[in-house]
Amino acid sequence: MAISISNTQELAIPEKLKNCDWDTKEKLIADINEWKKKFTSVRELVTSNDGEKIATAVRNQDKRFTTCVNGESWEETFERIYSLKFNPDNQLISLVFRDYEWAVAVDHEIWEEKFDYLWNLTLSPDGKSIAVNTRTGEMTSGVCLNGKPWENTFPEVRDLTISPDGKRTACHVQIKKRADLDIHAFMEGIWTVAVDGNPWEKSFLTVWGAVFSDDSQHVASVAMTDMSKYTIDVDGTPWDNVFGAAWEPIFKPGGSDVIAPVQTPQGWTIALNGKPIWNNFSQVWRQIYSTDGQKLAAVVAVDVGKWTLAVDGTPWNTVFNQMVLTPVFSPDGKKIAVVVKNNNKWTIAVDGNPWYESFDNIWDPVFSPAGDNVAAKAEKNGKYVIVVDGKIGKKGYDSLWNPVFSPDGSKLLIRCIDHDKYYRRVIPLNEI
Repeated sequence: MAISISNTQELAIPEKLKNCDWDTKEKLIADINEWKKKFTSVRELVTSNDGEKIATAVRNQDKRFTTCVNGESWEETFERIYSLKFNPDNQLISLVFRDYEWAVAVDHEIWEEKFDYLWNLTLSPDGKSIAVNTRTGEMTSGVCLNGKPWENTFPEVRDLTISPDGKRTACHVQIKKRADLDIHAFMEGIWTVAVDGNPWEKSFLTVWGAVFSDDSQHVASVAMTDMSKYTIDVDGTPWDNVFGAAWEPIFKPGGSDVIAPVQTPQGWTIALNGKPIWNNFSQVWRQIYSTDGQKLAAVVAVDVGKWTLAVDGTPWNTVFNQMVLTPVFSPDGKKIAVVVKNNNKWTIAVDGNPWYESFDNIWDPVFSPAGDNVAAKAEKNGKYVIVVDGKIGKKGYDSLWNPVFSPDGSKLLIRCIDHDKYYRRVIPLNEI
C-alpha cells in the first residue's frame, strides 16, 4: 500500500517551537505498518511542526473515512476527508463530508456551517484563523472565515488569500454568470477581486495573484484589461501604466507600495507603483523582499535558457540552464538561498554559489536563526536525506519532512519515516 507525505508550506511559528522538546534525541511516535494492517486505506501523512504528531485520513472495513493521529482514530466516520493540516497548537484541521454536506473539522469539533463543497483550506500566518472557499446549494461560491460565510456569493470564485492578521479574506470572483459554452463572455470582463465579500467596482478579463499588505489594509492583484494589456490593481484602482504582461505583485514590507514583474517593449523588469525600477531582462518573476524591506531579489533570465537571481537589480554571475525557484532570505536579510536546476540535477545556491552536491530533487532551503547555516530536505538515489551547507547527512530515510532549526541554531528537528516507523529526532548539526 503506497503512502504519500504532505510537503505543503508550513507555518512559521518560532515562538511555539521555542517551547518544544529540544533535549530528547529520539521518539518513536507511530508504527505506520500497524496502520496498514488495521485500515483498508491509509492516505497522505501530515505532521505537526514540533514533530510530536503524525496524522492521516484512513478508511475502515465499512469503507468509511476517519482521521488517525499517532495511531488513535476517531470514532466518528465520514464519506470523505481531505486537506489535513496541523495548526501551531497541534490541532488537526480537515475538510469532512457526511450526509451530503461538507464542513471544517478542528480536531473533533465540526463547524456548524455546512456547504455543498469546500476547497482551498487556508490558515492565517499565525495559524489561528481558518478560511475556505465554499459552494452553496444555489450553485454560488464564496468564502467562509472562522465559521462565518461571506454575505455575498458569486457564480464562481478562484483562489483564496487571508490577511496577515487573520481577520480578512480576498478572492478572485466572477461577477456575472456565464452561460455554458459562451466563449464570448470572456471578453466582457466579468472578473474582479472581492475583499471580505465586497467586489471591486472595476472588472477585468481576468485577475489573479491577489495579496494583502502587511497591515492587512490593502490588496493588490494582476488584472488583464485587454487581450494584450496587463496592469496591477491596488484596492480597486489600476496602475496608470499598462504592460504586455505581468506576474503576481507583492507589497513592500511595512507600507502600501506595490512591486510586480512587468513586460515592456524593452524586456521584463520590476515596476514600483507602475514605474520600472530595474534594468531589463528576458524574464523576471518570483520576487521577494528581505524581512526589513531593504533588499529585493527576483528570479531573472539574462538570456534564453540562462536563469539566475538578481538582488536589487544586479544578477548573480552564476547562471543555470533549466530552473531557479523562489528565493529565501536569511532572517537578518544578509544572505539568500534558492533551489536551482542545471543539467537535470537539483541543488541549492547560496549568494550565487551552488552546492557541490546535486540531487534528484530538493526542497526549499531553511536558514538557521542566525543565518549562518542552510539546511534542506533532498532526494538522492531513491532515499530522502538532510543536507546542511551542502553536506549530505549520514542517514537516508523512506520519507522526510523539512528540517527545523532549534532556536539557538545548534540542532535540527528531523521528522522522518524509517522502515515504516515515524520518528521524531533531535540531532546536533555536527552529527547530521
